[in-house]
Amino acid sequence: MKQEARGKGQIEVEVQVAPAFAGEVAVERLRAIAEAVLRQEGVAGQATVVVTDDEGIQGLNRDFLGIDAPTDVLAFSFLEDSGPFIAAPEAGGYLGDVIVSYPRAVAQAGELGHPVEEELHLLVVHGLLHLLGYDHTDEEERAVMWARQEQILGIGGWKKG
Repeated sequence: MKQEARGKGQIEVEVQVAPAFAGEVAVERLRAIAEAVLRQEGVAGQATVVVTDDEGIQGLNRDFLGIDAPTDVLAFSFLEDSGPFIAAPEAGGYLGDVIVSYPRAVAQAGELGHPVEEELHLLVVHGLLHLLGYDHTDEEERAVMWARQEQILGIGGWKKG
């Protein structure tokens, strides 16, 4: 379930894109959708969204989760005491990091028949919801998380279909 976030009332999202994808990713759109998710959830704080390649996300997946394979999105929450990172006291309202694989987004968009930008939006929303404590380890949690994703994407007009 959703956890309460620490924050000082402000929302800040930093978006970092690997140089190989710099011309392919609309940084301001990703920042806007990430900020919209936090506003929709009533959460203040800072987060980072990183768009990387399969090798980069595979390394993180292996090193922190023990899964030696690329994936589409990872979320490292600073709100969870059991996460791979320990927040410094000065971190204040830092929520965590969302890591997205651009090649996975391209492949999934092709499989599902929608634009890559729409897949990136979905992955950012999905990752941020994980940061805030949503999960999909069982059917009930999955239904709640997927419904919330669809609601956020629909409210913000981030989904074309």
